[in-house]
Amino acid sequence: MTPENIQSSVLRLRVLAAILITLSGIGQVAMLWFRDLTGAAVIEALVGVVYIIIGIGLQGQSRFTLFVAIAIPAAAAALVLETTPQGTLSALQIGRLAADAAVILCSALVLANTRQ
Repeated sequence: MTPENIQSSVLRLRVLAAILITLSGIGQVAMLWFRDLTGAAVIEALVGVVYIIIGIGLQGQSRFTLFVAIAIPAAAAALVLETTPQGTLSALQIGRLAADAAVILCSALVLANTRQ
């Protein structure tokens, strides 16, 4: 692959990660309208706001945002897996975990290519 193709692929991965994490964040904030207003719901909405901020940051060129886009979704996914009883994940939680995994993978690939 030529350097131009690699840069184009890295940019696409970064934009894909930004779109996925922003949509996930919007979904988490929007869930406030469909759930009872509890402490857990507010915490998930705050995580959604952080996801939206990360999505905005991924539009730039910072490596720090890539680290954050790996660490925060990994911590959020670990929290969901820890607090949910085994075998009782809903379809929305599975979708969120899949989006988190995709964001982590895309961000890790972009970070690996920018460090070379």
